[in-house]
Amino acid sequence: MSIFDSFSLAGKVALVTGGARTLGYDMADALADAGADLVITSRELAHAEAAAEKLRAARGVEVLPLALDVRQHDAVAAAAIQARAWQGHIDVLINNAGGGIPGRPTDLFARAPEDIEALIGVNLTGALFCCQEVGRIMAEQRSGKIINIASIAGLVGRDRAMYHRTGLTQQPVDYAAAKAGVIGLTLDMAAYLAPFGVYVNCISPGGFERGQPPAFVQAYSERTALGRMGRDGIDIKGAALFLASAASDYVTGHNLVLDGGFVLWH
Repeated sequence: MSIFDSFSLAGKVALVTGGARTLGYDMADALADAGADLVITSRELAHAEAAAEKLRAARGVEVLPLALDVRQHDAVAAAAIQARAWQGHIDVLINNAGGGIPGRPTDLFARAPEDIEALIGVNLTGALFCCQEVGRIMAEQRSGKIINIASIAGLVGRDRAMYHRTGLTQQPVDYAAAKAGVIGLTLDMAAYLAPFGVYVNCISPGGFERGQPPAFVQAYSERTALGRMGRDGIDIKGAALFLASAASDYVTGHNLVLDGGFVLWH
């Protein structure tokens, strides 16, 4: 078999939570390009449907859009059942749903308890719920690949002065706590599911350039070994495909740091 064949996902079904935009969409697109049919979720069904239409047109694959709030366990369990019933199997899960809550205070001493709980719910508890319910299906199949999306926020502390100087909202401490939890979740889920033939890995992206103030982009890039921020549409695709495909069949419990070398200097 050619090494290129090991990256093929023909005949596979991949479930991507938070797959309607940015990194989630990029990873879904990479898997579709490799031949996988997709289940795309978003909290807003219209967003999932719009992404599904784009992916069908661009890649010629089948796509099932679903509305899903990963913080709701019953909803996660129902989505997992629906996704499996669609084509009879789920081969890849990417736990990408996450992010922050726009418009809310992010400074630790100004954070509302309900905002902390909501952020941890979507970034950590939701990933655990998805691992539990889709992992159950994969364990029954005796096969599957789970990719959790963590962050370098779970690996290093932030210099908030860089945010203050450049007018960018700082990252909340609870985000770092949640993403560190995702890394820990990945390690123990990998150990738990390995006897069932299920692989669990994670990707920890660094900062991606998305219209931040130019001063912030420059300051961040100067602290990154490769001298730039990540690029949407490009930089996460290869990592996701590697971990989703047979090319990574001797890799589990690994945290792939995708940050241009930012953590090397921290």
